[in-house]
Amino acid sequence: MSSRIIDDLGAQAPRAADFGGDALVVCDNLVRIHWSGAVEVQALQGLDLLVSAGEMIAVVGASGSGKSTLLSVLSGLDAPTAGRVRVGPWDLMSMSRRERVEYRRTMVGLISQQTAQNLVPYLTAAQNVAVPLALTGVPRRRQSARTAELLDLVGVADCARRRPAELSGGQQQRVAVAVALANAPRLLLADEPTGELDTDSSQEVFDAMRTANRELGTTVVVVTHDVGVSGQVARTVAIRDGRTSSEVLRRTEVDASGATAVVAEEYAVLDRAGRVQLPREHREALALTDRVRLALEADHIAVRPDPTASR
Repeated sequence: MSSRIIDDLGAQAPRAADFGGDALVVCDNLVRIHWSGAVEVQALQGLDLLVSAGEMIAVVGASGSGKSTLLSVLSGLDAPTAGRVRVGPWDLMSMSRRERVEYRRTMVGLISQQTAQNLVPYLTAAQNVAVPLALTGVPRRRQSARTAELLDLVGVADCARRRPAELSGGQQQRVAVAVALANAPRLLLADEPTGELDTDSSQEVFDAMRTANRELGTTVVVVTHDVGVSGQVARTVAIRDGRTSSEVLRRTEVDASGATAVVAEEYAVLDRAGRVQLPREHREALALTDRVRLALEADHIAVRPDPTASR
């Protein structure tokens, strides 16, 4: 596995190969560049991210921030331009076309926002779940048992004989979760899975993914704009301008009276190059612009405006 990347100046520089050695998902200075005609678009600009096995995290960010591109790279649908990205034993920088197909069939499951992209319209819910099993050579009898098991897991066992047009949007997405889980992937990726659903249906879909996480041990990464979804995971990662910018960590605390409460704390992310993205409201409050002054104090680093900036 290569540990060389392209740094901000375009030169190659060595990186520590053991970064994220225990993590299931490792993105180390990940870069993805698209071309729109003659225009270069840097969708990911040196993103660092670690996801441990068994975690369930949400990824949030404004449109164009790079979060959907990240999911495309992790799902194997898109190839990274530079950096290092690993999922389990798979090095996504060096996979052949054949390896990429095998990776997508066995290592990851993907759920799209558009229900029409997740299910074959002329197949029943059970037949949809059976498709990925058949593609990997699972015997027909085992297909039936696995299909029934998964539809029951996500709460739509009674929909097995219905086609997508006979299901509600929430039911379709829960069947899509079952399809994505068919071949027991270690990583489940969901791109705005509740974006077209009402509040109740959104909760049902999220609960189906959380059940997969808790009962099957599947690692889950959900890209979402829905604060109702992102607020229910222990860790929410925010992406801004193609890099991870902040994380919200949640924990449950019990007070002296025995009452429980969820405490959420937001942290800025210090990336592998030592960069920190300051929130816009912080920059505006102190009129921080092109340059800032840093001062190392006993227990913190002070960030101050450049006193010459107004001259």
